[in-house]
Amino acid sequence: MRVTGWSPRHLVWDGAWVVLATLCLIGMGLWPEWEPVPFHVIWAALILVYGFRVWSPLITAGVLTVLTSLCATMILLDGFRGDQLWHRLTELPLLLAIFLAMAWHAHRRAQMMDTIETLADERAALLEQEERLLQNVSHELRTPVTIARGHLEVLDRQLGRGRPELGVAFDELSRIEQIVDRLLLLARAERDDFLQLRYVDLVPFLEDTFMRWAEVAPRAWRLGGVINVAVLVDETWLRSALDALLENAVHYTDDYARIELSAHGELDAVVIEVEDEGHGIPPEAAAQIFERFARSDMSRTRREGGAGLGLAIVDAIARAHGGSASAQTLPNGSRFALRLPLDRAVNADSEDAPDAGNAVPAFETA
Repeated sequence: MRVTGWSPRHLVWDGAWVVLATLCLIGMGLWPEWEPVPFHVIWAALILVYGFRVWSPLITAGVLTVLTSLCATMILLDGFRGDQLWHRLTELPLLLAIFLAMAWHAHRRAQMMDTIETLADERAALLEQEERLLQNVSHELRTPVTIARGHLEVLDRQLGRGRPELGVAFDELSRIEQIVDRLLLLARAERDDFLQLRYVDLVPFLEDTFMRWAEVAPRAWRLGGVINVAVLVDETWLRSALDALLENAVHYTDDYARIELSAHGELDAVVIEVEDEGHGIPPEAAAQIFERFARSDMSRTRREGGAGLGLAIVDAIARAHGGSASAQTLPNGSRFALRLPLDRAVNADSEDAPDAGNAVPAFETA
C-alpha cells in the first residue's frame, strides 16, 4: 500500500500539526468556554494533514488513540467542573467516525494508485520487451531474407530473367520484409518519441498520395473534396496510415471499382476518409478489424499476402496523434475514417481555425 514516507518536507507537515494540536489542547484547558474552537481546529487540521500524508495503519491508530484520549479527558474534566455541557462528548465519536471514513477512502485510493502504477510499470516493461524481441526477430529475419534474395538474383541472371517461379519467390521475400517493417512500426508506436510533428498542408499531401496510388491498380480512383487546412502530424507516419487504408481498399475491391479519398471537418476533428465499392466488412469482423493480425476474410487476405497488420498500423498511428480510426459498412462497400483532433489543425492559408466548408473540388481518374 502506498504510505507517505518520512521525508523532511513531510516531517514539517507532521511537526506543524503536532505543535498546533498541542497549543489547541492547552487552549482547551485554559479557556474552557472557548473549548469547541480549538477542539474542532485539531480535528480539521488532522484531516488536512492526513490527506497529504496517508499514514500507515499503525501510526494512524496511535495518533487517534492519543488524540481521542486527550480530547475525551479534557471534555470530561470540563463537564465535571460544569464548564461544558455533557452533550459535547457526542462530538468526539462523530468526528472520529468522519475521520475514519475519510481514512478508509484515502487508503482505498492509495491502493488503487499502487495498482495503477504497478500495472503501468508492467505494461512499460512488456512494451520494452516486445520492442526488443521484435528488433531481434527482425534482425534475424532480415539476414536470411537478404541472403536468399542475393542467391535468387544470381540464379535469375543464370537462368534468364522473367522466370515466373523466381518472381513468386521475390514477391514472397518482399512480403516478409514488409511484415517485419510493420511489426517494428507497431512496436515503436507505443513510444513517446514516436512522432516528429510539423504542420502539413492537407490538400497537396492528399493529392500526392492520390496520384501515387492511382497508378498502382486498375480502379476508378477519385479524389473527393478536401478541407483546406494544415494539420500538425508526423508526415511519414500519416502517409503510412493512408497507404495502409488505400492498400486495404485495393485488396478488397475488384477491377475498376471506385475508391475515393477525401477529407472534411467535423466539430472536433479533421477526418480523412477512404471509401470503396468493395466487399464491405462482415459484421463479425467489425469489432476487431483494427486489432493486430485481424482479418475480415481469411482466404482472400492470405491469397494476397496480407498479414492482418495494415489496419492495426492505421489505428496505432491515429492514437499516437491523439485521434482515432473507424470503419463503416456501406450498402455497396465500406468507408474507413482517420480522425485527427481539430486542435492540431490551422487553416492552410492563414492562422484561423479550419472551416469545414472550405474544401478543394473533387478529381477523379480511371
